[in-house]
Amino acid sequence: PVANATITPGPLSHQVHAGDPVTLHCSVQVGSAPVTFTWLHNDWEVAQGPVLELRDIDVGHSGTYQCMATNQLGQDEHRVFQALSPELALEVMSQSPWVTAATGVSGSLLFLVLLVAVIVGWHQWHHLCGVPPDPLDPPEAGEVLYTHIMVTKQAG
Repeated sequence: PVANATITPGPLSHQVHAGDPVTLHCSVQVGSAPVTFTWLHNDWEVAQGPVLELRDIDVGHSGTYQCMATNQLGQDEHRVFQALSPELALEVMSQSPWVTAATGVSGSLLFLVLLVAVIVGWHQWHHLCGVPPDPLDPPEAGEVLYTHIMVTKQAG
């Protein structure tokens, strides 16, 4: 009979990132051929065979995985033996910490670029919009320092 079903790679808990591929192998220490393997995800059958390949995983792949090894002994094949592996807990992180850090850095960099653009724009606008010259500076020949327009009402 089959015995000591194991999943590799161990340990019994795994953290992976969304989009990563995960390959799990099931094997038995003892068992006469033919041995069949069934994969369980959260106690639901999801695949057959000694290898479970999960490509482009997402958060929905989180949970527990087990493999069940089965064989039959005798000519009548009425004696079925099963060995269940220990559970492997798989936690799928929604995003890589490097992507999160890069997003934070790029957001900060964008903020700094916008801040510098606003400061430069304000400075140029302030300079070009004709802030009156400092009255303590002596006027140059022909320069008009101030223009004053007064509107008056005429009576009647």
